[in-house]
Amino acid sequence: MLTLATDLDALTRFGRALADPIRCRLLLALREAPAYPSDLAEALGISRTRLSNHLACLRDCGLVVAVPDGRRSRYELADPRLGHALDDLRTAVVAVAEDSTCPDAEKKGCC
Repeated sequence: MLTLATDLDALTRFGRALADPIRCRLLLALREAPAYPSDLAEALGISRTRLSNHLACLRDCGLVVAVPDGRRSRYELADPRLGHALDDLRTAVVAVAEDSTCPDAEKKGCC
């Protein structure tokens, strides 16, 4: 039985998913269109085994779903609003990256 995540749980899951560059690339690819694992592995240049592990993580986080399509499964974002959230985060990060208000950013490697 599926249950709705609390706000904190949802943000934690989203953060966990975004903590890995391959999962970020997967989410961005699925933001463009649903895809089959073989196509995703080829597009990202990773093995099917590695891709499978990352897709399992994203499924467990509730961010992607596997949609049966005959003998195959196609992956897509669990909710279209996730695509909008990714766009918002991406542009917000770009805006922050261009803001050099932190005087120690270069020295500390932050911001």
